[in-house]
Amino acid sequence: MLKKTTIAALTAAALVPMAQAQAADYVIDTENGQHAFIQFKISHLGFSYILGTFRDFSGEFSYDPEDLEASNVNVEVDVASLDTNHAERDKHILSDDFLDASQYPTATFVSSGFEPSGDGEGVLTGELTLHGETREIEMPVTLVGAGDDPWGNYRAGFEGSTSLALGDFGIDMSDFPEVMHEVELYVTFEGIRQ
Repeated sequence: MLKKTTIAALTAAALVPMAQAQAADYVIDTENGQHAFIQFKISHLGFSYILGTFRDFSGEFSYDPEDLEASNVNVEVDVASLDTNHAERDKHILSDDFLDASQYPTATFVSSGFEPSGDGEGVLTGELTLHGETREIEMPVTLVGAGDDPWGNYRAGFEGSTSLALGDFGIDMSDFPEVMHEVELYVTFEGIRQ
């Protein structure tokens, strides 16, 4: 359930020396220590919450501190990598009752625009494809930080969150209380500049 992945407004002057202020492409770090997460939260019958994550995904983003509107991000998620820390529940969520991972094994997010609002924040717009349905979503995002790491790389990290109506993606929740009809999506990731 992708609240999907984020390219945030970089207040470059505060975070990056002007000598480094340039357009750049980044690969989301899911291999060198797993510094990226796609997580979700959904009500359990109005009594508590189910928290989960998607463990396998990949993506990249680019940004230009001098032209933040040109920032973009692309993410691909292996739906079957869903993990709510309960194997039987995961099996049910992945069945054709909900995500139907055998029919729709991949979820994607492709950004279409970014509107900075200042102070390292902005709104990312793009198309989320989940359960075979594609919808435009908006996700407020924030720059967490950017700079050199101890291993000679340059990194930038972002976080974002949004709510998704499951019915918009063809997931029938009519047999469940209304509080279960939406899922909160939270993403955070570091990218390594290429």
